[in-house]
This record gives sequence, structure tokens and C-alpha cells, in this order.
Amino acid sequence: MTHTEPRSRSESVKAIFRVVGGNFLEMYDFMVYGYYASAIARTYFPSHNAYASLLLTLLTFAAGFVMRPIGAIVLGAYIDHHGRRKGLIVTLALMAVGTLLVAAVPGYATIGILAPLLVLGGRLLQGFSAGVELGGVSVYLSEIATPGHRGFYCSWQSASQQVAVMFAALLGLLLQRWMPAQAMNDWGWRIPFIIGCLIVPFVFLIRRSLQETEAFLARKHRLAAGEIYRSMITNWRIVLLGMAMVLMTTVSFYLITAYTPTFGKEVLKLSSSDVFVVTLCIGLSNLIWLPLMGALSDRIGRWPLLLACTVLALLTAYPVLHWLVADPGFSRLLGVELWLSFIYASYNGALVVALTEIMPADVRTAGFSLAYSLATTLGGSSLAISQWLIHLTGNNAAPGLWLSFAALCGLIATVLVYRDPQRRMLHRL
Repeated sequence: MTHTEPRSRSESVKAIFRVVGGNFLEMYDFMVYGYYASAIARTYFPSHNAYASLLLTLLTFAAGFVMRPIGAIVLGAYIDHHGRRKGLIVTLALMAVGTLLVAAVPGYATIGILAPLLVLGGRLLQGFSAGVELGGVSVYLSEIATPGHRGFYCSWQSASQQVAVMFAALLGLLLQRWMPAQAMNDWGWRIPFIIGCLIVPFVFLIRRSLQETEAFLARKHRLAAGEIYRSMITNWRIVLLGMAMVLMTTVSFYLITAYTPTFGKEVLKLSSSDVFVVTLCIGLSNLIWLPLMGALSDRIGRWPLLLACTVLALLTAYPVLHWLVADPGFSRLLGVELWLSFIYASYNGALVVALTEIMPADVRTAGFSLAYSLATTLGGSSLAISQWLIHLTGNNAAPGLWLSFAALCGLIATVLVYRDPQRRMLHRL
């Protein structure tokens, strides 16, 4: 892999900031939808059955993830052929339109069935653009990283998402304090989406200043879309193994962030303020651990962290959630979420850069994005899956079983990917 040596530390910081801005916006939009799922349910999916209304809202949230693999294939091929910079600008524009739709559509009481359909359209458009956003950002960071620091650089892709988690949670806390509950449920929940729309022009300006990576410019032959698709089919095994590895990180992330407010309020019956404080702490914990573990993976390799974290999740996910639901409270919820945050961030700090290393160079963005998007289609559905499992089993700790399954998939895939000794040494190249 070719690396660009930035002239100074300040230039490296600026490059990272410019590229992760869109990643921040993507995760911010996804988080506020999860945070205000109950209010969105009442606005767009009214029903005499509260469970059915909430489930429809969470399924609409999950629908965006169904579009991710399509976005990964279409936009991933575009980025691998036309360049990282152009592709990241296209994804931002599509994301902005989707966000505007969710923010501005009138409720079901005003325009009827058209309201949920338009919201669904906005979520599908967000999912289509997000299908390659994370992959495009991760590949860009890996290609501008200095030798021996790819893990640290790539960790900032996920770290920017944690800033979005904290920003959304802090905004939620402020709105809870400033606005009456009825006003918040009626229209106040739209404010975070409108703020997301206002951030778009700023992110667009800083993204336009991105420079193309030297690694991409140095490639003498750039595959056409058809060649990229054929290459991904040829490399189907590594794409599927990458998908299994990513499932662990997407399930754990969406459970501890987007699902926490719904789980805390609707299942554990805690206050909105308590669950927003917990979510804010999770974002801070993730932000601290991600770059630390990304840097650690540069020292010891990716696979030791990947193995250790999947084993920890497999052994502890259900027991800690069972302990939490036995006596729900703020301190228990915080303790459990911080433990799961440590596992997620330690795993993800090694995972993202690992995927950029194991994918063939000519289809690096498309292969990475497809693997990640396929996993996120399941992982992003964790909100609906968890709510369904609780309803089906009557066990409030059931989401721990879903996380355990994801950890098992990650463990098996990691063993299969890194049984080749050469792959264990990729972090040193």
C-alpha cells in the first residue's frame, strides 16, 4: 500500500478532520432517529397498539440499512474508478437530501399515508449514501496514513461517529430541559434533524478541499465498473468473511448507542435524562478507546484484539444484560454499557483498518463497503430485532443473545481470515 507522508502534524489533523466530517453527519442523523423513535412513531406511524407503532418505526430505521449493500456496490465502484474525493462529495449530497426529507415531512394526521412513505424514502436515500460513506472514509484514511500508523488513522473514522453520538445525546438532554414533554413529542423532536440539515453546507465546504490520495493517483490502471463487479465476485470469500467480522461491531455499536434510549425508557422504565446521560458517557468512552486501540493494533497486530474482544463479548454479553434487567437502575445501565463500550471500541479499533488491508487494492472501497454494508443490514436492524426478541421471549435481556450470536460470527471469521500467517503481518507493511 502506498502512503502519503504529510509535511506536518497539523496537516495530518486537518486531513483527518476534512474527511470524517461527513461520517459525523451520517451517524448524527442515524442517532437522532433512534433517540426519538417513540416520538416519530406517534407522528408517522400512529396505532392503537404502541408496540406495533414503535416496531414500524424501528423497521423504517432498519430499512435504510437494506439499501446499504446497493449503495456499496454502485457508489463503491464509482469511488474505485473516479477517485476517493469525488465519491465522498457525492455521498454527502445524497445524505443531505435524505436528512431533509425526514426533517420536513408533515405528520400522518396532515398528509396521511404519504407521510410514512416519504420518511421511508428519506431513510432509503440515507442508507444508499451511507453504504459507501464509511468505506470511502476508511480507505481514504488508510491511504494517507504514515507507515506504521494505519490503525490509529483509521480509528478516527469511528471516533468521529462517537462525537456525533455525544452531540446528539447532549442536544437531547438540553431539549428535555428546555421544552415541555408534550411539545417535544409533538414537534420538538424535529429540531435535531433541522440542525443536521444546517450542518450540511459546512461539511460540504470542507470536503471540497480534500486532495486525492497519492495511492489512488499512482494506480496506472483503474478498473471499470464491470471489472470491479467481476473482481468482487471473484473475491466473494473475503467479502463474506469481512461481513461476518463486521457483524460483531455493528450489532454492538447500535445496541449501545441508538437502542439505549429506547431500551432505557421503554423496557427498563428509566427517565429520559438518565438514558441520555448514559448515551453521552458511551460516546465519550468510545471516543477514548477507539484511537487507543487503533494505535495498539499498530503495535501488536489486528488479530489479537479481534480474537480477544469477540471471546469477551461471547462470554459476557448476555450475563451482564441479565444482571441489568434483574434490578434496572441508572448505575447498572451505565456500568453495563461502559463494559460493552470497551469491547466494541477495542474490537472496532482493529477491525476497520483490518478490512482495508485484507481487501484487494483495485476494489478496496467497493469490497470494504459491500462487506460492511451487508453486515450493517443486520446490525443496523438490531433495534427492531432486539424489540422483537423481547416481545417474543418475554425476556428483557434477550438483546444479549443477539450480541452473542454476532460475536460468534466475528470469532469464526477472524480465525478463518488470520489463519494465513501472512495476513497476521499486514499491519507491519
